Amino acid sequence: MNANLTPNGNSVVQTINAGQRHALTGILLALAAAIFFSVKAIFVKLAYRYGVDAVTLLALRMIFALPFFVVIAAIEERRRGVVRPSRGQMYAIVGLGLIGYYFASLFDFVGLQYVSAGLERLILFLFPAFTVLISAIFLGRRIGRVEVMAMLLGYIGIAVAVHQEVVLDGEHTLFGAVMVFGSTLAYATYLVGSGELIPKIGARRFMAYAMIVSSLAIIAQFVVTHDLSGLLQQPLPVYGYGIAMAVLSTVLPAFMLAGAIHRIGASQTSIIGGVGPVSTIVLAAIFLGESMNALQIAGAALVIAGVLLLGVFRAR
Repeated sequence: MNANLTPNGNSVVQTINAGQRHALTGILLALAAAIFFSVKAIFVKLAYRYGVDAVTLLALRMIFALPFFVVIAAIEERRRGVVRPSRGQMYAIVGLGLIGYYFASLFDFVGLQYVSAGLERLILFLFPAFTVLISAIFLGRRIGRVEVMAMLLGYIGIAVAVHQEVVLDGEHTLFGAVMVFGSTLAYATYLVGSGELIPKIGARRFMAYAMIVSSLAIIAQFVVTHDLSGLLQQPLPVYGYGIAMAVLSTVLPAFMLAGAIHRIGASQTSIIGGVGPVSTIVLAAIFLGESMNALQIAGAALVIAGVLLLGVFRAR
């Protein structure tokens, strides 16, 4: 056999280039997912101008998103040669759907009632570190120096960008911080678990099932805690923002995230997710007229440096 050929007949150069493209696609998907998820904060702030409460807005978001996930799940089930998930895999999907997009959101929402937005971001964006640690402890994944450097750059950048918003005063600050910490741990657990299941059942299939579970849980919470008539009495722009959140900040980034995890793994996808707070600051400046100062720009530069470092490492 030619020494320059792999066992499947491809040249070594072709194989390397294919691997680089695969990694680059994963990095771009992770970046896009982080940015699209961060757009949610802009829609939320715009919708709040009409007096809608957070739980109603979250319910509208998931009601509008649910049909997309149901259709995608149905399409995936009708594909030829698709093997149905085992009972154990279905239990895992349900559990991860509840942990990653229901409990993580619920804990974060409760925590935000007692801590400042800046402190919430500092705690919440520890999730890349937790994702890497959980993968190392329970799955035996090695923590590379480049990953550590990228995480440090990203987190220092986030801390610099939001430190002016950090407020530690308040009677129940500790309780709020614990709730946000719980949200962080839940989301990191979801990322690690999804990284294990996606290769077995497919990215689109997993995400559709998991999001159906979380959507139904959020809608059920609304039904228990709110009057259903509240969904029908909102100003028209609120429904528009709900649809925008469903499509741009839920459906699209959810599948981008799954695709990224499938290509580059949960740990490195989570590190790239540190772009989220920075993109929120930039988008708020563009669409809400909020100002950006020199420290926020410096923090953004550090986060981007961390992502670029990881991207160059993956490409090599």
